[in-house]
Amino acid sequence: MKRTSRDIRTANRYEVLRQIIAESPTSRQELAAATGLSLATVATLVGELLDLRMITEVGFEDSAGGRPRGLVAVNASGGALIGVDIAETYVRVELFDLALNVLARADEDMRPGESRPEQVVGHVATAVGSVVAQAGIEGARVLGVGVSVPGQVDRDTGVSEYAPNWDWHDVPLLDRLTEHIAYPLYLDNPLRACAVAELWFGAARGSGDAVVVNLGTGVGAGLVLGGGLHRGVSNSAGEWGHTTLVLDGRLCHCGNHGCVETYVGAPGIMLNLREVSPQSSLLHPEDQTATIDALADGVAVKDPVAVKVVRDTARYLGAGIADLVNLFNPEMVVLSSWVAATLGEPLLNEVREAVARHALPRPMAATEIVLSPIPTDPVCLGAATFALEGALQAVGQRNGKRTTPARSRTAPPS
Repeated sequence: MKRTSRDIRTANRYEVLRQIIAESPTSRQELAAATGLSLATVATLVGELLDLRMITEVGFEDSAGGRPRGLVAVNASGGALIGVDIAETYVRVELFDLALNVLARADEDMRPGESRPEQVVGHVATAVGSVVAQAGIEGARVLGVGVSVPGQVDRDTGVSEYAPNWDWHDVPLLDRLTEHIAYPLYLDNPLRACAVAELWFGAARGSGDAVVVNLGTGVGAGLVLGGGLHRGVSNSAGEWGHTTLVLDGRLCHCGNHGCVETYVGAPGIMLNLREVSPQSSLLHPEDQTATIDALADGVAVKDPVAVKVVRDTARYLGAGIADLVNLFNPEMVVLSSWVAATLGEPLLNEVREAVARHALPRPMAATEIVLSPIPTDPVCLGAATFALEGALQAVGQRNGKRTTPARSRTAPPS
């Protein structure tokens, strides 16, 4: 897509604010060095962000001589952002200040059979209302709501095009949410959300090329290439969970057999456990979270069944990640989302060994494999940054007197 000068300016404004959030307080000179923009461009963009009250002047840095440099920092109280993580078994919503600190959180459980669009929309609306009430803020201070939904999405139209675990096809999700939520809405999926969260605040910060592996009920890979989020031509990049790992293997919700997701997603791990020990007390047939928790507890006390299941899962996962290492030659592979966080270091150690067995030596030597260090829900955090991105684009549209609705759009990646 051809980018206009307004698109580029919006992307630059976003990049400068991102750097200020990451490095507050900082000077205009440091921002120019970090972003590669000219000092004059940075000064203009900083002026715009000051006018928007997204940042504030905070004095001067110590000087050994010469004119002291003025410092700017994010104005945490200048607005609020909401991130929504719609997962297969829950809806989680977090409200952030502009420094991306969590101010309020709400969770809605989704029981089996509660995945119809109207039910999901109801859970989201309830949780969004809850965090706004908890934070005690005025609605006008909410700059936007970023919504992450599993599967393939059209972020320009706000349509969930395909969510295989729910058999959703072409669901106009943002239109339905707009009937209940008055704030600007921006849609994407958890692969992009996790990748953005790691790029801004996590293990991928400062990396030019990284892969963020999302391990939950579903599985996928967010891609950071050349220092920016890689979406692909139709916003479909990263559907690694639906690549074939085992020929003629387990049936996947997508209709194919042997997908990565069927062996390393939470339901796949439960199948791994059933194959090792069908009557295991670790297995909670109707509860993914309880099963993964039990496996983590079992590994901690060296329960042989738990150890074998995690090792077998890591073998599958390591083979799949080795393909990513060979294909993309990343600096960093980050294991993210709730399954990775629960199984933790034991899973990580086994995965590192498995990847080393399958990946080519040269790309493997350049890749570090780590757990996500983000303490909050990375999907909510990433979704909130989509809302921030969208708010900055909306400013550019108003300044340029554009009339295109901004409810489901985000700025072009920098």
